[in-house]
Amino acid sequence: MKVSIITISLNSAKTIDETLSSVSNQTYGNIQHIIIDGGSSDKTLHICKKYSHISKIISEKDKGVYDAFNKGIKHSTGDIIGFLNSDDTFDNNNSIEQIVNGFEKNTDAVFGNLKFYNENDKIVRRWVSKSFKKGMFKIAWMPPHPTFYCRKKVYDKYGYYNDSFKIAGDFELMLRFMECYSINTRFLNQSLIRMKPGGLSNSGLMSKIQILKEEFEAFKINKLNVNRFTYLFNKVLKIKEFL
Repeated sequence: MKVSIITISLNSAKTIDETLSSVSNQTYGNIQHIIIDGGSSDKTLHICKKYSHISKIISEKDKGVYDAFNKGIKHSTGDIIGFLNSDDTFDNNNSIEQIVNGFEKNTDAVFGNLKFYNENDKIVRRWVSKSFKKGMFKIAWMPPHPTFYCRKKVYDKYGYYNDSFKIAGDFELMLRFMECYSINTRFLNQSLIRMKPGGLSNSGLMSKIQILKEEFEAFKINKLNVNRFTYLFNKVLKIKEFL
């Protein structure tokens, strides 16, 4: 199977070299790596052009993260699509091989565990997930999006990222795919991605409030009822786990 990996970037010169090297070192050979750049003014594009494995580089202004994700999907020719942000890396050189091996005949998507690490390459916390069961999103559960690899035909059938969302578009898409359309998922109980804390969803109290608003909006537009008290209670428990 061919795997399309989409990396979005904007002035990512400080971190993207490690990301690109992580893809280049994968043992799995059938990879299409697409760079969707938001119009960087630093050396991001210069660094990208050093890597011969990259299939396509698109650099232009976009409307945000989820618009960039959608551009990447449109240019993908792989059977499976995943996203590796420009400050993240694969946990090991055979991560993609593990992901592909996780796909069985009727599997639509796989996801796994995630490690957060600091600038000194020290693990500061782990996001250990579990197999999905219907209704789990309503108790504030979701898979780690950077580990979520999904067949392209699922995007083509059920839609791309809703780019009206600023911070929770990944939550809305996985909610839609898994809760509304009941795609077949498989949990791989192994670490797949290494991620640095930060980004829109980890940047302080205001981002936490914004993401909560968007999560409730995701339930609303997908016509799913959710008990807000129960959701908030479980959300707080999750936050405490990461402190």
